[in-house]
Amino acid sequence: MSNSPVRAQAKGAERVSAEGNSAVGEHGVSKRVKAANRKPAGPAEPAKPANSTKAAKPAKPAKAAKTAESAKTARPAKAAKPAKAAKPAKVAESAKPAESAKPAKPESRLAMVRRARRINRELAEVFPYAHPELDFRNPFELLVATVLSAQTTDLRVNQTTPALFAKYPTPEDLAAAVPEEVEELIRPTGFFRAKTKSIMGLAAALRDDFGGEVPGRLEDLVKLPGVGRKTAFVVLGNAFGVPGITVDTHFMRLVRRWRWTESDDPVKIEAEVATIFPKSEWTMLSHRVIFHGRRICHARKPACGACPITHLCPSYGEGETDPEKAKKLLKYEMGGFPGQRLDPPPGYPGRPAPPLGASDG
Repeated sequence: MSNSPVRAQAKGAERVSAEGNSAVGEHGVSKRVKAANRKPAGPAEPAKPANSTKAAKPAKPAKAAKTAESAKTARPAKAAKPAKAAKPAKVAESAKPAESAKPAKPESRLAMVRRARRINRELAEVFPYAHPELDFRNPFELLVATVLSAQTTDLRVNQTTPALFAKYPTPEDLAAAVPEEVEELIRPTGFFRAKTKSIMGLAAALRDDFGGEVPGRLEDLVKLPGVGRKTAFVVLGNAFGVPGITVDTHFMRLVRRWRWTESDDPVKIEAEVATIFPKSEWTMLSHRVIFHGRRICHARKPACGACPITHLCPSYGEGETDPEKAKKLLKYEMGGFPGQRLDPPPGYPGRPAPPLGASDG
């Protein structure tokens, strides 16, 4: 009887070993073996306090070692404090407002006027030969040529007008012309139908209202078909010697780049620029500014590196600043190419433009 419990346990062990592979749980261990292992663990519980106490003692030096190691590693962190050299960057950033504060001091009106007049004087030295770039022999030819110059180059107009004026030399001749014949002659200038209507209309007005003569007053000129203030001032300044400011696309672009005005309205620009310069300078100022805009200070690629007035230009850098590359952007006589006039005035340093159909080289 005393051996029966032992035998029972042995039989239970045999059953466990026989069924060990039949009910395998997580991690490859039999669920029944796990259950069997849990039961004998009961009497071993009193030994835990002793084991935990012994295990706790070596754990303390380990923590201390970790603390020491962390302290050692913390020391380089302190030494790494010099990496706070980022602070000077903050100081540099704080200095930025000083740079951005420069525009906070706008140019005074007096300083702008002085700078503008100096630009005019220096452009007079660069372009002493500045002149109207339309070929003409009298006020009527200049008036017609200026109307035709809209939306095209003066060169193209100069190549077109010789045949036109040879056939229609007077306002009376042009007013009595056949529109289709005039259209064919001025076709190279573009918008030839609208321009034909304008020049034939102004020719008829000159014939009927002004005795076949071009009037020398602004209020009369602007009444003619196709004639606005810009065209009127070109005629007044160059055919009659009456001072005027010609606000074309080049003039508008440059005076805005030079900060003479912020307006984009031609009439307002004309009025504002007129207050900067004496009346005697208006006509030649217009020629110089337009010359500079056509040859150097272009709309898309200004030749900043070849510009003689960069020291006076607040927009320097908008274009090519490399001197060698900028030289390649120069046009007409500044770049060694023919000018726009087939019959340039005396003193012009460039080559005459070729006639229509000839090579432009």
